[in-house]
Amino acid sequence: MTSISFYSHAPDKLAIARQLAVKAWGQKLNVLIYTSEPEIAASINRQLWTQPALSFVPHCHDNEPLAAVTPVLIGKNADIMMSADVLINLDNEPPPVFSRFERLVEIVTDEEEDLLSGRKRFRYYKDRGYELVNYDLRDRGQ
Repeated sequence: MTSISFYSHAPDKLAIARQLAVKAWGQKLNVLIYTSEPEIAASINRQLWTQPALSFVPHCHDNEPLAAVTPVLIGKNADIMMSADVLINLDNEPPPVFSRFERLVEIVTDEEEDLLSGRKRFRYYKDRGYELVNYDLRDRGQ
């Protein structure tokens, strides 16, 4: 069963997503950063190219020619992944493919709309019997 982690009170959703993707890649896991929004995809792509400044995380959009052999993908097509290790959700709804992954990560900021959609997703997973873990980022100075 998919392990689901919520990171709540995130000061910057995309920065946390980038950090978690970098960490997972460092553990040799394949990652799908799930988003259906082109603006969000472009922003996280830019962050992965520029931060941290002196490193490189192999990544691309899920519709690019090298997607099938790239460990970090941005988009919503899980079918081309080498293995379904980590799914980082940046959408407001649960990804329809989440149960195919070993781990699902949800990141929730303190913005009202994000809090509401985060609570809705939390209930959705809980009602389906998933065990949920919450990491309060206020406690870590993130």
